[in-house]
Amino acid sequence: MRILAISGSLRDGSSNTGLLRALREEAPAGIEVELWDGLKDIPPYDADDDVVPGPADVEAFRELVREVDAVFFATPEYNSSIPGQLKNALDWGSRPLATNSFRNKPVAVISSSAGAFGGVWAAAELRKVLGAMGARVTEAELSVGHASEKFDDNGKLADDEVRQGLRDALDTLVAEIPAALAA
Repeated sequence: MRILAISGSLRDGSSNTGLLRALREEAPAGIEVELWDGLKDIPPYDADDDVVPGPADVEAFRELVREVDAVFFATPEYNSSIPGQLKNALDWGSRPLATNSFRNKPVAVISSSAGAFGGVWAAAELRKVLGAMGARVTEAELSVGHASEKFDDNGKLADDEVRQGLRDALDTLVAEIPAALAA
């Protein structure tokens, strides 16, 4: 089983990317969690460029999403919503709407932030966007507040409660994959 992990942050030291690294560590045998670092390479969405084939990085992203069994997102919160670069990639990924690569794809959304609320608004916004795209949005939830305090000096997740939350979110996502494959 192959799960694509996408961080909404471009920053190297991102707590959201750190959560996805920890998710990869927590994945049981038989589940491959692949961290995608191509968000920065996706050009700004422009309907004039939305032709077949589209820009190379966009086509590679769409194909990668098609190939995996599910997608696991971790997003920061920017101005009470999702980061622009993540939204931009999803705008590309949502085309064409009826047959886009996210259609019926199981997805999980978690979030983290430096503040106390852990990016809950961003997570809600991301779930809304993914649902509008036709993705199979799971009930997986984890919002990590004061995220920088959850990692050690080497950037490794040091909070057992958060690790358990990651395992629970992954279990929720994995449980949805057979239903999506049968659809």
